[in-house]
Amino acid sequence: QVELVESGGGSVQAGGSLRLSCELSGYRYSIYCLAWFRQTPEKGREGVAQIYIGSGGTSYADSVKGRFTISEANAKGTVYLQMNSLTSDDSAMYYCALERRLDACPPIESATQADYMYWGHGTRVTVSS
Repeated sequence: QVELVESGGGSVQAGGSLRLSCELSGYRYSIYCLAWFRQTPEKGREGVAQIYIGSGGTSYADSVKGRFTISEANAKGTVYLQMNSLTSDDSAMYYCALERRLDACPPIESATQADYMYWGHGTRVTVSS
């Protein structure tokens, strides 16, 4: 059974940093896409960053480029999202999601919930100004 568990959310002042973790278990393939999404009532669910496990290729939404970094922890089934220079606009519930892909990941800017099969339960990030 595939399971994704997010952690690392919390409350932080604007300008601060947080590192989110997504731990994957029960998935037997070595090549897949893993993405971070975030959701608010105002904007809905939007793609933030993704990594193609296998090649290591990454991509980011324009709103987080230069501030967020997605990385894999030495092929141990854990993916991080390092978030720096946080603003109140980054406040959201953050989810990690997995999709098996043998060619490339869906473009993160236009990625939707339908593009990813497996989802975690989320971790909340609150940024106060």
